[in-house]
Amino acid sequence: MLRVGHVLSGHLTATGRGDRFAHRGPFLFPRRPFSSRWAELDLMTVSLQPAAVQAHARRLLADEDFRLEFTGDRPVDPAMARYWTATVRHLGRDVLPHEELMRAPLVRAEAVRCLVTALLQTFPGSFLERSRERTGGPAAAPSAVRRALAYIEAHLDEDIGLAEIAAAARMSPRGLQAAFRRELGTTPTHRLRDARLDAAHRALLDADPGTGTTVETVMARWGFVHRGRFAAAYRERHGCNPAATLRA
Repeated sequence: MLRVGHVLSGHLTATGRGDRFAHRGPFLFPRRPFSSRWAELDLMTVSLQPAAVQAHARRLLADEDFRLEFTGDRPVDPAMARYWTATVRHLGRDVLPHEELMRAPLVRAEAVRCLVTALLQTFPGSFLERSRERTGGPAAAPSAVRRALAYIEAHLDEDIGLAEIAAAARMSPRGLQAAFRRELGTTPTHRLRDARLDAAHRALLDADPGTGTTVETVMARWGFVHRGRFAAAYRERHGCNPAATLRA
């Protein structure tokens, strides 16, 4: 099991192989025998299955033989420590406590995707090393972008992300991102979000409030978890509040 701890208050010291680690903020628990000492400790932990994390890394890298190994227990820099902390805080505050949201398959899938991606980007290891090696990539033909757009439209209500879209376009995730920016001025994940906003808009237009349909049920159906952020994105794209669309 991959476990990330976050010392909220107090002090924790872990000892292993003769080294000592004084942990404050997020850290990876050693995957080797260790002992620990603590004082007045308030510790939050997140646990993830290694196989699921490696599978996600392989999809992002488009490499089915990639082996994931973490080489350090601290975030690569303070900015990534804040990124991990913000991701966990958002999921713990805005997603996990809400049963209606968590019943939506897209919401659950996106929560896991966000958490695993944050883990891969935050802690040093083979994923970050391989990502740095693959900063380039061939220029994408417009046909590859069209394949990605068609895949997005055909799989809006499924658990898809950058890795799956790139595979459908027959490109690496990084190469597809560059192609989208060059051809469309956006990214695959932003295009996916916009397409789901459009689907939510159609659902709100077609809904009958008398049957119990709410903005929350529609936004959860299409993978949105935060009412305020959904409303802001919806207004930006459609020029009105989602609640007003539902009442129209």
